[in-house]
Amino acid sequence: MRGRGEPPEGPPENPSGGDDEYRSLVFDESFVRAARLQELSARERMGEPARAVRSRPGRVTRRHRSRAGITLVVLIALAFATAVYMGFRNPYPTPVARRAEPLQTTVVPLAPQGPVPGGTTETLLDDGPAAGFRTGASGINLPGVRRTKNFSESQVTIALTTVKDYLVGSSLDPDVLTGGVVRPVGRLLDPDQTAQFDQSVDSPSDDGEHMATGWLVRFDPAEVELADPEIRVQGTFAYAEAGADTLEVVSDHTFTYMLRPAVSGPHRADEASMFTVRRVLRFLLDREDIRLHRLEVRSAYVQAGPQSCSADMAGTLRPLLAGERADTRGPAGTDPYATGVPKAALCGALVVSSRSPDPLRGPDAARSPPSRP
Repeated sequence: MRGRGEPPEGPPENPSGGDDEYRSLVFDESFVRAARLQELSARERMGEPARAVRSRPGRVTRRHRSRAGITLVVLIALAFATAVYMGFRNPYPTPVARRAEPLQTTVVPLAPQGPVPGGTTETLLDDGPAAGFRTGASGINLPGVRRTKNFSESQVTIALTTVKDYLVGSSLDPDVLTGGVVRPVGRLLDPDQTAQFDQSVDSPSDDGEHMATGWLVRFDPAEVELADPEIRVQGTFAYAEAGADTLEVVSDHTFTYMLRPAVSGPHRADEASMFTVRRVLRFLLDREDIRLHRLEVRSAYVQAGPQSCSADMAGTLRPLLAGERADTRGPAGTDPYATGVPKAALCGALVVSSRSPDPLRGPDAARSPPSRP
């Protein structure tokens, strides 16, 4: 006989209503708080009909974010420590700040012992000591280049090339020689020497520091002009370290110019004459100068003739042209009691050799410092 209330087919297999498989689960307060989804209240469901539940930030999210933040801080600290370590371990030495010093200049006129020879440019060159010289920039040959203790071969090459560019601009450019242009020279100078250079070309003075003829070869275009634009050149280079961060380059070159009067006159011959300038220049280049293709001209020793010993050569050189003689006046007096930069009025006797020197060796090459590694 079936019990009261039992269905005709018999008692159900799961009298508890099918919840036995979830009976072991206890939905306590901690479980509910940890739930990621939360059912909205009746009031909230009325305001948001499209959503029945909302997400809840749980402890897992906060813990994950906390760990991510700590990891980020550790990575930043490691990156900073690595940067500091690499800074101390940098294999390239930090350039030492160095200011360029003023150029010191000595210009010596060479006085002829008789009238200046004249003739055609071909005759003067073929019979003179410059017959074996090369023409223009091809006569300014770079020496064999080797690295030094602190400068690579490429750095030495750049330094020598910069010096050559300076010599070409200051000794061979026709616009610089007789046109009054100075930019090809000024653009290669260290900025610390720009003010001295500008004062030297604008207001030259025979004080050993502000002679334009120490920076460049310059003639008065109202007096002379080039009879031949192809200038003959010969000389040598030498280089060596002047410190761990500075390279010294010494150039010793002789330049032969063919000149004639800018304006013809009864007291002047129209023939060309030869004018010779020997420039011994000492340059300093630090790493920044080499990188920026610039230099510091540290000293300039110039011999130029034929000129009179009394010639004022602060602004321009004063060539004696064909048929002219040096005056009988000696150089300007020197006052040993004067203050300021000492200056000595110097003058030499011009003696021209009859035989051209060895084209592979510059003038007085035996006394020129050899290229050093």
